[in-house]
Amino acid sequence: MDSHTPRKRFGQHFLHERRTIERIVAAFDPRPGEHVVEIGPGQGALTQELLRRAQRLDAIELDRDLAAPLEESCRGLGELVVHGADALKFDFCELVQGTARLRVIGNLPYNISTPLLFHLLDQAHCIQDMCFMLQKEVVDRLAATPGNKAYGRLSVMVQWRCDVVPLFTVAPGAFRPPPKVDSAVVRLMPKQSPLRLLDEKLFAEVVRAAFAQRRKSLRNSLKRLARAEEFVAAAVDPGLRAEALSLEQFVRLSNTIATRVDRAADAPD
Repeated sequence: MDSHTPRKRFGQHFLHERRTIERIVAAFDPRPGEHVVEIGPGQGALTQELLRRAQRLDAIELDRDLAAPLEESCRGLGELVVHGADALKFDFCELVQGTARLRVIGNLPYNISTPLLFHLLDQAHCIQDMCFMLQKEVVDRLAATPGNKAYGRLSVMVQWRCDVVPLFTVAPGAFRPPPKVDSAVVRLMPKQSPLRLLDEKLFAEVVRAAFAQRRKSLRNSLKRLARAEEFVAAAVDPGLRAEALSLEQFVRLSNTIATRVDRAADAPD
């Protein structure tokens, strides 16, 4: 499959370095009987090793030109089911059989990594864990803590739903063609009992608004969502910027706003 030209519109950077492949598979540790799903298998560098370990694999691949060669290169290694689909629109929960949740892995296209992560978070109840290769900057944002310049909307939303464990960094030379940035591998483990939210949509709206104008104080960035007395009730200083607030504080503020009886009347037009 080396004759396949990586397509820029699909964000294709094919992993080829043996040592990196072995480290990813060892960290993920797939086993027979587990329901493994790979996003963007590309030329199958990871796919072959995953199949040898798990014996069965669902692969989501948008590039139709890669599907047939992928099936051929994996013949005899295990049961491979290739879904020709866009991962951003794919219903991962439909793959679940019985009570076993999915184990999802992939070298994600960097141009769609953030929306794809949000798409997967919406289906986190179907997922046991996720192991992804991402742009290192994105992994830094996923794992960032309050006060860190990388801390933002992605940090809060992912950390509400998942435990985030950065694993290791990967240099550009591990790919063909090499990307212009370093990459990193991260494990995301959906929490069985995330912090309780009274209104998940409101929480997402509060976090989005707070970081949309991150240089402003919360008093200003959330003026259409939160009242002065609600900051007091939630024990959140309205003079702080979004990057200073912990996940717990965002949850507390959101839940306080959610209890307002006349909240519908204050909703933005």
